[in-house]
Amino acid sequence: MKESYEIFGLDEQASMEEIEAKYRELKEKYNEEKWQDGEAGNNAARMLEKLEAAYADIKDERRERVTSDDNAFDEVASAIRSGDLARAQQLLDAFNERNAEWHYLQSVVFYKKSWMNESKKQLEIAMQMDGANEKYRSAYEKLKARADYSQQNGGAPNTDPNVSSGEEQMGGNWCTNCASMCYTFLCVNCLFNLCCRCG
Repeated sequence: MKESYEIFGLDEQASMEEIEAKYRELKEKYNEEKWQDGEAGNNAARMLEKLEAAYADIKDERRERVTSDDNAFDEVASAIRSGDLARAQQLLDAFNERNAEWHYLQSVVFYKKSWMNESKKQLEIAMQMDGANEKYRSAYEKLKARADYSQQNGGAPNTDPNVSSGEEQMGGNWCTNCASMCYTFLCVNCLFNLCCRCG
């Protein structure tokens, strides 16, 4: 596979955009040169054939890689849903190429860990890479709404019905659940203290 990239003068880390730009440039060059007399024309015709074969090989390899990545992304999403964030992060770390979906899933992992700034940064990268994706934009708006609400209310949990809540892809309403649990423990503790004093 390395030889295919060498024909383009690129390495295997090159983006598909870079490969396509180089392909168009070299195709035009060899198409002009193949009409030259003698060995120069023959050499250009041979290079044109090699270029076409290399381009087809790279496209096939990239297509297989995307299919493989899609399966791996499903695995990451499944680990997130089951609450196994360590496994999800391990799977994300194993990726060589980090596309928009990778950054989105990394954002979800950070969100589940309550690392809001890191989550927001990853979502911003995902949107820069794929601005038309509605899922990324929607997740970003929800995250931003929660962060804004929290700032306006001194870090208080989100109880505003106009701000998105419930079990969502971006982590559910963790803050509200936590506050509710702390309040319950506080009440139980007060009751125990009262019982002990009465006895």
